[in-house]
Amino acid sequence: MKFYPTERIALFIDGSNLYATARALGFDIDYKSLMKQFAADAQLVRAFYYTALVDDQEYSPIRPLVDWLDYNGYTIVTKPTKEFTDAAGRRKIKGNMDIELAIDVMEMAEHLDHIVLFSGDGDFRRLVEAVQRKGVRVTVISTIKSNPPMIADELRRQADAFVELTSLQEKVARPIQPSTRIDQDGGDLYEDDYPGEE
Repeated sequence: MKFYPTERIALFIDGSNLYATARALGFDIDYKSLMKQFAADAQLVRAFYYTALVDDQEYSPIRPLVDWLDYNGYTIVTKPTKEFTDAAGRRKIKGNMDIELAIDVMEMAEHLDHIVLFSGDGDFRRLVEAVQRKGVRVTVISTIKSNPPMIADELRRQADAFVELTSLQEKVARPIQPSTRIDQDGGDLYEDDYPGEE
């Protein structure tokens, strides 16, 4: 991962995607260490974290994580999930944050030299291409070491650099906590406790 000390960077974290990726590799992300890692290498302008929240639940398993991030330097972008019934009559909860992330990347691009995208979602390929045309470098962080790989091949090819999440594991990982729950939006996993607490 190559950064320059004077480079203005921002992190754009697709929350459910990063969490599922780290889980597939057998660890949780320590968000305090993650931010320190990037702030040490360049001028970190902003760190965005995107996730959908279930509005009508008394307790959401992701709420403590979102609150902790909000108090510790991350810009949190959320929206309520939508409930629907699929063709088989099963109740599903959906919460896609792709548009919100894409808008923020486009708005921030003119203030940045380098964007770090934590996602493997192939839908972001055109977004990466668009900001590259503005002269912004893009690093994508995900994994090809899970089965199946968590990054779409087209996104990996489009990025200026691809960083395998396992290469950061030593610096940004913490052991998986036993109090993990499954969120109801199709199996995304979220932490029950505060990340990075000492």
